[in-house]
Amino acid sequence: MLIKRFGDTKAKQRLCLITDAQHLLRDPPQGTKEDQVDTIADQMKKHDIKMDCIVFRESGVQHNSVMDENDRLLYHFRDRSVAKVVQVDTPTALLGALKTRNVLPVTIFRGDLEVSSTFKIKVWAYKKTSEEKFPTLKKYSDKAPPSDQFASHEVKVDYEYKSILEPDTVVPPDQRIKGYLYGPQVVPISSAEWEAVKFKPEKGVKLLGFADRSSIPRSYFMKDVNSFVPEPGNTKAIVAVSALARAMQEMNKVAILRCVWRQNQANVAFGVLTPNISSVNNVPDSFYFNILPFAEDIRDFPFRSFSSLPPSSQPTEEQQEAADNLVKMLDLAPPGREEILRPDFTPNPMLERFYSYLDLKSKQPDANPPPLDSCLRRITEPDPDVINYRAPLIQNLGKSFELKENPKRKKARTQERLKATAADGQAKKPEDPYAEKARAIEVLFPSTEKVGKIGDVNPVKDFEAMLAERSSSIWVQKAIEEMKKYTTNLVQNSLQGDYYEKALECFVALRKACIIEQEPEEYNQFVTKLYERLKK
Repeated sequence: MLIKRFGDTKAKQRLCLITDAQHLLRDPPQGTKEDQVDTIADQMKKHDIKMDCIVFRESGVQHNSVMDENDRLLYHFRDRSVAKVVQVDTPTALLGALKTRNVLPVTIFRGDLEVSSTFKIKVWAYKKTSEEKFPTLKKYSDKAPPSDQFASHEVKVDYEYKSILEPDTVVPPDQRIKGYLYGPQVVPISSAEWEAVKFKPEKGVKLLGFADRSSIPRSYFMKDVNSFVPEPGNTKAIVAVSALARAMQEMNKVAILRCVWRQNQANVAFGVLTPNISSVNNVPDSFYFNILPFAEDIRDFPFRSFSSLPPSSQPTEEQQEAADNLVKMLDLAPPGREEILRPDFTPNPMLERFYSYLDLKSKQPDANPPPLDSCLRRITEPDPDVINYRAPLIQNLGKSFELKENPKRKKARTQERLKATAADGQAKKPEDPYAEKARAIEVLFPSTEKVGKIGDVNPVKDFEAMLAERSSSIWVQKAIEEMKKYTTNLVQNSLQGDYYEKALECFVALRKACIIEQEPEEYNQFVTKLYERLKK
């Protein structure tokens, strides 16, 4: 039908076959069923026709010889490189398998994977995953008369830059320059200077070395995933990539790459290359590439281990069993069933709902948004059948963890600060907020032997040593708190001003550190509150 209708057109043609593949096929008048598949595949290749085959079978269906034969024939289409075969068992997965738009793969890099100056492999790099952005809604103007059929309804936005000193004068582009906030000042940098200071590396992909796969935590992976494949038709490249990938797989290693995708690129991608061994005969081995963070990109949030908490704060055996049962209950890959919510077959519910409403709106301009479709609801909410069936287990989980009010914390925050004493009619003196903050830091992040405290011999040097300790991100805050506490003691306990000179040195060191560490409020609030407390 496609060939008769469109002939030798250059347009892309696609068949979509949805079947349960459970019934016996007729024998052909001549040859075998495999011969029929080959004949159809040859015609599909000749006319550049692709087929998406979706086999829908609900869980629990028993396989038989007829289904096995049908599956073998469908996969024979796939082996001839004219079809893609997927199997689904839920309506949600069926919705995700019906892709209305195929994204054409476009290379982000074509060139050499440089292992050394004498060993280079021709590779192509594609995006394996890329976030599908929400469609941009453009501005629309209804100012055009309804009778104008050729009106574009386009809205144009123009920006004008004016000086604060002369608000009525427009500043032309040749009199404008960009400025960058650097501490308290603005540093002007012209476009020529910005171009000169830019880092412009040479295009290329270089292998820096190998590392154990366990040394690269999954949490370090950033942005999209790219796929490195050998240059199509290049037998030497295919063999070289396969040999390298299989060696890395056997040794449980990954490669560290430095990538510059195009000439004059402003940044360098530093990432990890993971082997991907193919399980299909006519598909060569390849690599997956994930971008790794630099030191400035890592966010370190150290927390205490649960094992360091007292036994009263750790779960009992009953509570642990209740939590284990919850995880088992909501297992998305239970034994004997296909995995639920697989990324390959799970559509984005926001995009699906938007396009569905857009289609409805184009036909009925006054239509209201419809309720959420049941298939999409199963993506955004737990399966109601499972929740209802396991209701007693969920209730048991709620009973195992009893929430109690913490009166001690409430007393420390409200009663001690706000409650007035009956003895003298005056409010109780509030606790020093700096001492409370320092005590909280000490509890959460106990000090180690590597970092000492600020002593009396040379407090500024001790303070600078604490700032230089970068084993974790909290030591800067801890050093500032220690210095504020030490300086306050010097001022309060000074006899006839004998500690004032040392206190002034500490003030200068603290102010300098707060500027460098970009913590101005720490210093400003400290000196303001200290002045208010001691001015009398």
